[in-house]
Amino acid sequence: MAKRDYYEVLGVSKSASADEIKKAYRKLAIQYHPDKNPDNPEAEDKFKEAAEAYEVLSNPEKKARYDQYGHQGLGGNGGFGGGGMNMEDIFSQFGDIFGGGGFGSFFGGGGGRRTKKGTNLRVKLKLNLQEIANGVEKKIKVKRHVVAPGVTFKNCSACQGSGQVKKVVNTMLGQMVSASTCTVCGGAGQIVDKKPADADSRGLVIKEEVISINIPGGVGEGMQLSMSGKGNEIPGGIPGDLLIVIEEAEEGVFQREGNNVIYDLHISFIQAALGDSVEVPTIDGKVKIKIDPGTQSGKMLRLKGKGIKDINGYSRGDQLIMVNVWTPTQLSREERAILEGLKNSENFKPDPGKQDKSFFDKMKEFF
Repeated sequence: MAKRDYYEVLGVSKSASADEIKKAYRKLAIQYHPDKNPDNPEAEDKFKEAAEAYEVLSNPEKKARYDQYGHQGLGGNGGFGGGGMNMEDIFSQFGDIFGGGGFGSFFGGGGGRRTKKGTNLRVKLKLNLQEIANGVEKKIKVKRHVVAPGVTFKNCSACQGSGQVKKVVNTMLGQMVSASTCTVCGGAGQIVDKKPADADSRGLVIKEEVISINIPGGVGEGMQLSMSGKGNEIPGGIPGDLLIVIEEAEEGVFQREGNNVIYDLHISFIQAALGDSVEVPTIDGKVKIKIDPGTQSGKMLRLKGKGIKDINGYSRGDQLIMVNVWTPTQLSREERAILEGLKNSENFKPDPGKQDKSFFDKMKEFF
């Protein structure tokens, strides 16, 4: 089932302010909260859908990518690392959306310890134009913190495994109870009981893993993809995410313009005058193109579908070939004599017609 537009989910326009987006999400979160809709799968799905939309639209960087590339700009699966919605993620990340003690305490239920999340890892991945154009599977080595084999945990004695420390204060209005994160266990509710010698005080070791990443075609410089659960682990919590930042390798042959690629083709004056068949490189390999007799320098040729795949998968750009007629800088005596004999010929005098558009007109036509 295709994902709904995030703006449609929250019922706001693309020009909505951050405050309007937050208010819209708060309204839906209250309406579909699990405590308010027990044993209602449909309400839970809408609750998750709203949280996913808010997770993207409340983040300026993710919102910009979504506005430009749609769901594919977020790795094809939307928010929360593209790994599907997790109720623990929602409660831990947006528990303060109501400005108080979290979702559970807002409705008087569902309280208790909130699951902690490990830190995210960020890696840079350099791709060439061919990989960007068609998509590619990459394997990268990542060092991350994981819970060491053989580690055992026990409930934190400071908070009795709840992850929170409650404090009772006597006031004129009676007793008031406040809760804060336990400083001993960091809110996890558990501490290390036994651990191997190579583990740190949290029971973690550094492990190197080879992770396979599927990069969709059409990604661009600076775009960030994410893999849920491939970041650092945390005792008693859920792993963080692996964030992949795309870098475009410098290309000496092509230039990128959106989903189109531009190639400069240099031909001789003789080829331009007589016409020819020449071989040019494309992202997918070499192809032969025809140069018509009388081709002018600056003419733009188009190879349909030889550009970069659209990030949303709807289409593919073109390859634009700019023809440059190369003028020789050195001539032999015989070559000079031949050209001198042709210099005054009527056919060699410049006589551009209306059909010969200027460079800027040609660029407007192609872009």
